[in-house]
Amino acid sequence: MILVACCALPASAQGKDSFTPMALDAGFGPMDISTPTTAPQEIIRKFAAKESEFQQALNHYTYRRVARVQTIDDDNKVDGEWYEVDDVIFDPTGRRTEKVVYAPESTLQRVMMSPSDLQDIQRGYPFVLTSEEIAAYDVKYVGKQKVDEVDCYVFDVSPKMIEKKKRYLLGRIWVDATDLQIVVTNGRMVPDDTRKGNEDLHPPFMTWRQQVDGHYWFPVYTKGEGILHFSGGNGYMAQDVHIRDTVKYTDYKQFGSTTKIIYDGQDITPPEKEVDKQQKK
Repeated sequence: MILVACCALPASAQGKDSFTPMALDAGFGPMDISTPTTAPQEIIRKFAAKESEFQQALNHYTYRRVARVQTIDDDNKVDGEWYEVDDVIFDPTGRRTEKVVYAPESTLQRVMMSPSDLQDIQRGYPFVLTSEEIAAYDVKYVGKQKVDEVDCYVFDVSPKMIEKKKRYLLGRIWVDATDLQIVVTNGRMVPDDTRKGNEDLHPPFMTWRQQVDGHYWFPVYTKGEGILHFSGGNGYMAQDVHIRDTVKYTDYKQFGSTTKIIYDGQDITPPEKEVDKQQKK
């Protein structure tokens, strides 16, 4: 989020952090920090490989994404909103693309959407940690924990280094102990730009996945919330802004392709007759 210039709102007390997080949702059991029967590095290798499989499969799915970004006033009421509905589809040539279905004019007044906000909504919140990308992260085993009724391995992840124009997860993931796929992601997308007059800040978020096709865990819901601390400067007033993000992912459908979708060594590519007729037009 980028602060809108010349906002005549008082600044609250500033800490050194650029945000204040909100409490996590319920559903997390006690953490078991005993040594797992399988070496953590082997678990990491296996779940990254399964995430690579998932990413390849996801590339052959269409779905709808409904994203909402709100600012919240001191009475906990919404005083501004950005809203967009997008369909992630394939064009007639088979190229993956995004189609804006509905996007009313933004009513955000205290902040405005930045390119990194859009990047987080499109690719950061539905975080996938593949074998190809895991080398960019430090991954530390934390323990084993139930999320609702799912036994999970828990890992803290942080980028080893920050490359320009790239976004990274700094946070925690919960990996299904049976399917070895990420089921919950919690943290922040980094980096933030904290330079006075150029601040671009982002709230912490949590993304939940569900098993929607009997094979893979797909992102279904993201909630991000926090109070962003803008220090101001160069015509900008210092202020705190309460931000709330929600993203819903629905209507997952496999799209016909000559590329095979593999799960645990088995070809699960749908027969041609199962391709959504609307996608074939």
